[in-house]
Amino acid sequence: MRSALVTGASGFLGQHLVKRLLSDGWDRICCFSRGEHRQAELRAQVHDDPRCRWLIGDIRDLPRLERAMQGVQLVLHTAALKRIEVGYHDPDEMVKTNVLGSMNVVDAAARAGVEKVLLVSSDKAFQPVSPYGQAKALAESLFLTANNVYPDGPKFGVVRYGNIWNATGSVLPKWRSLIAAGAHSVPVTDPDATRFFMRIEEAVDLILGTAQSLQGGEIAIPTLPAYRVGDLAEALGTYMEIVGLPTWEKKHESMDESKCSATARRMSVEELKEALNHA
Repeated sequence: MRSALVTGASGFLGQHLVKRLLSDGWDRICCFSRGEHRQAELRAQVHDDPRCRWLIGDIRDLPRLERAMQGVQLVLHTAALKRIEVGYHDPDEMVKTNVLGSMNVVDAAARAGVEKVLLVSSDKAFQPVSPYGQAKALAESLFLTANNVYPDGPKFGVVRYGNIWNATGSVLPKWRSLIAAGAHSVPVTDPDATRFFMRIEEAVDLILGTAQSLQGGEIAIPTLPAYRVGDLAEALGTYMEIVGLPTWEKKHESMDESKCSATARRMSVEELKEALNHA
């Protein structure tokens, strides 16, 4: 495979995927996203590489997706509404993008003759308690079932993992921003809550490795360490303001029946400090 389309290309993960595809020598990368300013920033970062096609569009728009996928062999579907509280307050919008948008990706790929399509999902899709997790679980079902709906069409698969370390909107950049602004404490839902730890490089490796070997119907799930939220606050050298766990968040996350952040290898405060030095 030498041509790919990345939905959500100007997002945190999408940007890293585009840069990796370029460095790996892919011939053609279609960068599909709805944020014109962030797309322009990415275009500048890759020095307007001629192998890239820049497409403003929303995955809610099926004809635009189908047009963007012409001549594409691989689709990496990362576009989504990701903030859990947004899903709680606006579940209809979460459905329109994460469910109906994923349905559009499936149908557009089949119509355009794409070879492989990979959905990037979340640990919150496993036994979901939030609209975000429920929407991601439905998106997974759409992708896996698509192998039966289109038996002679693309191969569809899923990658599921926890939050990426230092990703946009995650706890680390939020806390660092508060500390930089002079805050002496950070809001903590529950100090004993645990979350999986995964670096962006590991996520990109998993996604591209799964895409290359995809046979259709797989859910690729890595084995990851986890950290205690209170230990992260300690590693940052800040106090905690305990605010309580909202109903749409779990104390511990799971990627499947056997991989829970409460029982995963626990990272020490010293390990987190080391990770902070490279974040």
